[in-house]
Amino acid sequence: MLHLRIPAPAALALVLLQVVVVVLFIGWQGHITPPSPDSTTVPGDKKVHVLLLSSWRSGSSFMGQVFNQHPSVFYLMEPGWHVWGWIQHPGARSLRMAVRDLMHRIFLCDLSVLDAYLPIQHNVSNLFMWSHSRALCSPPACPSHSLQQDSKTVQQDSCEKQCDMVGLKRAEEACHTYSHVVLKEVRFFELESLYPLLRDPSLDLRILHLVRDPRAVFRSREQAVKALQKDTSIVLDGKAERPDTQQRIMQEICRSHIRIYDTAVRKAPDFLRGRYKLVRYEDVVRNPLAEIQRIYDFVGLEMTEPLQEWIQHVTHGKGKGARNEAFKITERNASEVSQAWRTTLKYSKVQQVQEVCKSAMSLLGYRLVNSEEEQKQLELDLTRLEKYNFTWNNEN
Repeated sequence: MLHLRIPAPAALALVLLQVVVVVLFIGWQGHITPPSPDSTTVPGDKKVHVLLLSSWRSGSSFMGQVFNQHPSVFYLMEPGWHVWGWIQHPGARSLRMAVRDLMHRIFLCDLSVLDAYLPIQHNVSNLFMWSHSRALCSPPACPSHSLQQDSKTVQQDSCEKQCDMVGLKRAEEACHTYSHVVLKEVRFFELESLYPLLRDPSLDLRILHLVRDPRAVFRSREQAVKALQKDTSIVLDGKAERPDTQQRIMQEICRSHIRIYDTAVRKAPDFLRGRYKLVRYEDVVRNPLAEIQRIYDFVGLEMTEPLQEWIQHVTHGKGKGARNEAFKITERNASEVSQAWRTTLKYSKVQQVQEVCKSAMSLLGYRLVNSEEEQKQLELDLTRLEKYNFTWNNEN
């Protein structure tokens, strides 16, 4: 066998040449921009996808607007509403995959998936609460530049008149221009069905889990029983015509919080690390600027001065959250509204909610009241318990 002897300097030169070639190849492949260790987006795509996961009457409309007001966000409110309204089949469990697949395509800015749930000849106005989306009321989704959108609110009336385009093509084009796609959804009661989205390399999905004191949720639901009737029936598998319906729906909501927490924190798979954060509504309204800054940090959004002004304006108004404002985001004293249940809800009903939700309340840090007097003692803080941590630390 022929053996070649290569002088040491020549061998070293060959090794160095190989290293240079490898480095140049890697640089060409990745444009010398290493991916973020927390990112699961495909090369060249830095879009962040956020699922605002909550339940009805938990402050999710307000939190949705916290994202919607940000100029980098393409926001849609409850696209799963279309699935639950179109498929005439009771049972939330049987619909969750359809809702998940719908969200998957929307996260990727493929709005054609909504065609299956809309009239054949449809406009943007056929989308649920479409005029609540700042992105749909702005160019390029809306060609009109005459809308006067200040930092405090989206002019919904003007949007409805000027931005009701035929089809969803412009909306789809607009989606691609934003760095963040945020979907608010109240129709998931566990996380396992979302695993395919978390594993999908084309998505950089963050889950923000918003909860609220079940007693406040119960009081708010009482103000919107008719509006929530169909959703309640689906959650309870069509068995919503019983005297204890409101207690049973609260039990399902509280059980879902336990299941989601257990999955995300106690038994979380690796692909969920750094992608889940639980937020209590009461903490947000008590200290809105600081808490919303933490939320923005979690999803990679910058706080701006106009956003700070909007947050201060909408959470420190004089409104009290009137019954006819149940589905509106209005200027109100948010901290006072969050405690309204303590002076308006009968203690007997408080006891019923605490009975079916006490495990979830303990887990989420909500203190039980043991008497009507204690309930109405507003200086007694029912949310300050032992410090808890609901977010994966990236370094763990």
